[in-house]
Amino acid sequence: MTAPKTVLHGRAAETAAIEELLVPARGGSSGALVLRGEPGIGKTALLDHAAGRAAELGLRLLRGTGIEMEAELPFAGLQLLLRPALRHLDALPAAQRATLEAALCLGPRAGGRDADPSVGLAGASPNGPAVDTMGVGLAVLALLAEHAGDDGMLGIVDDAQWLDRASRDALLFAARRLHADGVALLLATRDGVGALPATVLPERRVEALTPEASDALLDALLAASADPERPFPPALRRRLLAEARGNPLALRELPVALAAERPGAAAAPGALPLTDRLQLAFHSQVSRLPEATQALLLVAAADETGELSVVLRAAAGLGAHGDDLAPAEEAGLVTTGPAAAAADGDPEAPAIAFRHPLIRAAVQQRAPLGRRLAVHRALADALDAPEYADRRAWHLASAATGADADAADALERTAERAQERSGHEAAAAAYERAARLTADPRTRGLRETLAAEAALAAGDLDRARTLASRAVPRVGTEAAPGARLAHVRALADFWQGGYPAAHRLLLEGAALAGPAAPAQAAAMLVQALHPAWYLGEEQVAETLRRLAEIELPEDDPVRPLASYFRGLMDRGRTAPPPVLEKALAAMEERGRAPEPVLMMACGAALSRGQDGDAHAVAVHLAAEYRAAGAAGRLPTVLFFVAEAEIFTGRPRDALVTATEARDLAADLEQRQWFGQLSSVLAHVAASEGDEQACREHAERGLEGSAPGSIAPGAPWAHWALGLLDLGMGRAESALDRLERLTREPMRHHLCATRSVPDLVEAAVRVGAPERAEEPFRRLERWAEAARRPWADALVLRCRALLDGDGNGDGDGDGDGSAEERFTAALAVHDREARPVEYARTALLLGEWLRRARRKAEARVHLAAAQEVFERLGMRPWAERARAELTASGAAEGASAAPARTGPAAALTPQELQIVRLAAAGHSNRDIAAQLFLSHRTVGYHLYKAYPKLGIRARGELKDLEL
Repeated sequence: MTAPKTVLHGRAAETAAIEELLVPARGGSSGALVLRGEPGIGKTALLDHAAGRAAELGLRLLRGTGIEMEAELPFAGLQLLLRPALRHLDALPAAQRATLEAALCLGPRAGGRDADPSVGLAGASPNGPAVDTMGVGLAVLALLAEHAGDDGMLGIVDDAQWLDRASRDALLFAARRLHADGVALLLATRDGVGALPATVLPERRVEALTPEASDALLDALLAASADPERPFPPALRRRLLAEARGNPLALRELPVALAAERPGAAAAPGALPLTDRLQLAFHSQVSRLPEATQALLLVAAADETGELSVVLRAAAGLGAHGDDLAPAEEAGLVTTGPAAAAADGDPEAPAIAFRHPLIRAAVQQRAPLGRRLAVHRALADALDAPEYADRRAWHLASAATGADADAADALERTAERAQERSGHEAAAAAYERAARLTADPRTRGLRETLAAEAALAAGDLDRARTLASRAVPRVGTEAAPGARLAHVRALADFWQGGYPAAHRLLLEGAALAGPAAPAQAAAMLVQALHPAWYLGEEQVAETLRRLAEIELPEDDPVRPLASYFRGLMDRGRTAPPPVLEKALAAMEERGRAPEPVLMMACGAALSRGQDGDAHAVAVHLAAEYRAAGAAGRLPTVLFFVAEAEIFTGRPRDALVTATEARDLAADLEQRQWFGQLSSVLAHVAASEGDEQACREHAERGLEGSAPGSIAPGAPWAHWALGLLDLGMGRAESALDRLERLTREPMRHHLCATRSVPDLVEAAVRVGAPERAEEPFRRLERWAEAARRPWADALVLRCRALLDGDGNGDGDGDGDGSAEERFTAALAVHDREARPVEYARTALLLGEWLRRARRKAEARVHLAAAQEVFERLGMRPWAERARAELTASGAAEGASAAPARTGPAAALTPQELQIVRLAAAGHSNRDIAAQLFLSHRTVGYHLYKAYPKLGIRARGELKDLEL
């Protein structure tokens, strides 16, 4: 017999939203929804409704819950949710399978409980590679797609506010990358302290019931529990509705409490917050239970995982036994059944579950301190098996009333295990608690240092800064921990836009590391270049000067790169600029430099015109990160890839690269890189003449500035807006915008140098070439130091414009030096390797020749420029070349330039990226692993791309020019 459905009174809007989530999942689409509301408002009832509808629709179901006690155990929540889906592990690519097995402590290579406890914050487990949280998120994405199959699936997480940080980050990353996988995710979280932070996922607030719905629900509840001998008085009903204020749990629970009050008691609606009122109601029910039952409930509330065997072992020491559970079950306060919690326990073992979290809270709040301490000690004794080491450590800490060496040591080992699995937030909490239990000030400071580093790795910047500041006076003048703390504080400031403080702290940290750790000092100084670039030329020079003073051992892998940076400081005055490729080859002979050093080397190479080297290194690093599933590092290196692609005249490639990186940065909540990559996309849109897209991207890039500094994306955003105005013929506006880059703090920035040719053209067009003289002299010095033919060509083009007869607006009757310089520039330009700059010079020369009434010669250069601009989709520039061709007597062509040409012109950036990989022979699963998508989403994009390309099968891709 089918059980009757539970009627949800007053929840038509919420059930409709759930229906809109589930029905598309049955058809292969994906979506997510967060339900947010106060305790007892009915979120769990809505989740139950969703689970029932999923069964009716034939969707597979995964269900988990956040457990407050396990909020410090990395991936505990994920393990609980994914258990039924783990049978699909073998379908995942090997790297993803290994990552997920390590995170969930599955198999012999898993890190965590069997790992060497001596491995600390900076180490990796000897049992396998360190676990990257976003790599786990990618594996979760793939596993959910496999579990959905052709039927679709619903994943439900209740009490999401109590998910451990590692599980939450991995699950939200997967949710943001879902597309055509047939996966629906439904999360419920409460309001207030500890609530799940706002995400980019769609949310629906679960509000209080309307008075009409409250009446209907109360009628149903009273009818189900009606006692003819004791009717519910109307006055009590009115009071109940007033105090419940539309909260379904209150309507269910308060009748018992109100009926138990002495007759005639004064009504005081609103005297207590509703949650407190409910807890008092539960407290009243608990207090009427036998003492042994109350003791057993307190043990279950303190352990929270609900494992009955553990609870009973601990309760036995307090005089309670299994039979004492019956009164609580009869009162409806708890239920027993298969384990729904305990990430490290047996899922089939019996467990105790409280009917509502507020009951657990009521049990804990009514117990005196001494009783609670005794319960935690009893639980620590009961959790003596190795697989329970982390839970035992936390109970030891909860039982301590002061310094406790045993509990502190146990928590430190817990932190180390969490760190090995990228449970950075859990590690930070364990290290911090261990520090509080430590009597020796120095040891306490060192543990606070570890906590600060873990908090930084978790992205909790305020907490990292607080912990580091707390540790500074405890470690005294010790160089090593002092340098580490300066590093933590610097990065926390940097990622929140505090560039002056970040730069100062990195210099201080490098000075502390100094002679004892020159490699660490050099690495910190290289990192200091990043905030220095946002502060000004003086800070860059000071950082490079200090780097030049450090002597590194011959076998140190940082040494070749430090020499490379020092060579850049010379700017080609006494020797040719150093070559990044050679520096990296020398590094590889010695080992591998820290990742920040490698990334900064890419930026430094671009700053000196070594675009090819920077591109090659960044592409190589990106391939490594893709293979390792290290999504968190990709936005940084892809930013450098996109910059190099713009500089080498490949705007379509830059669009693909920057779009992927920008979307990843958004999914990873890397706000700084999201802003910078948005500004790069603004530049691509500017070159294509897409004014709306350019301004929208630039607006995002200009967000996030802090006092005393600029937004990270500001240089690229200003250049993009200047280029847009120049292309649209608004030279005065372009000049005003580009001149911003010539002033501090941006005048030393990469964009300030590379945008000078645009500034020169704008200045000449408005008849103010003198406004470009100083920036041009800077460009000349830069080009001389760079020693690159294409840089020399840009200088020649700018000089031709500034000569006075090459401005395109005169009559062309000068002494001919402009023509000579334009012609010389074209001879040096590489049309294939840097087509945009070649076409820009050809356009200017063609304009000059037409105005000199040498129309036939002009048409040759104008046609060449038009071909490049149209091929690359640079509409305003193509239209300008076409207009000049018409004025020179060529036959009038089409009225507007196409946005792009070629078979891939109609594809979105993501479709083009996927199509290119498919054409290279990669399978859908390979492509999915590289792009951090599911293989079903890859298949969906290919299905959409084939008609746009005019093909029907994958095999035809190899014949297309993509």
